[in-house]
Parts: sequence; C-alpha cells; structure tokens
Amino acid sequence: MKLGIAPATISPYVLRRIGEYASRDLMLTGRRFLGKEAEKYGLVNASMPADEMDEKVKTYIKFLMSSGPDAMRSVKELLFTITEESVYDDTMEYTASLIAKLRASEEGQEGMASFLEKRKPRWNE
Repeated sequence: MKLGIAPATISPYVLRRIGEYASRDLMLTGRRFLGKEAEKYGLVNASMPADEMDEKVKTYIKFLMSSGPDAMRSVKELLFTITEESVYDDTMEYTASLIAKLRASEEGQEGMASFLEKRKPRWNE
C-alpha cells in the first residue's frame, strides 16, 4: 500500500500464520517492525543479536543432521501436503493476478519508482 501495491502474493501465507486481525494491522498500516515482534507473530522462529546467530545455527544443524535423510524428506513432504495443499487452488492464481494488475497500474508504477528513487510517492506529498 505504501508502494501503491498490495501484499497479495504473501497474503495467504501471512494470514494463515498470524491470523486475520494481526494481518489487518500489518497490511493496512504498512508499518515496520523488528525481529522480536516478528517472533511474537510467528513469522520467524527466533530473534537474537547477530553475535548469537552462528551458535544458534550450529545447534539447529546438529539437530537436523542427527535425523535419517529419508525420514526427513518424508516429514517435509508430509508437512507441505497437509499445510499448503489448499493454498495452491485458486488462491495462487488470484494473488498473482492481483499483484500483476497493481504493479502495472499508474499508482503501482509511481509507488515502485518513488521507492527506488528514495522519495515520497505523489500521493504522500
């Protein structure tokens, strides 16, 4: 919206992850938020200072590497199938066409240009 477009492509995933009311707050306001708030919404697994990240990644790798590769592959397929199957019906086509329409619009072009040129869009002057 701040760019003259809508978060159409990611909206099904965000709605599913954080719910309708939190999605309305973030999508309608377009406000920025930091890692701890993203963690609160469940958009990221963890938020931490940069100097702690390497150790956290090493811990995750250790857990992942201790699992059987075939079982890991099967769990990934299972999770994808039971959580994402319905998203790929008409939703993907709708969201792709919406973002394409908005990007091609005069407002979308102005919003993207103003972002790239690091200036306020015409409707914000």
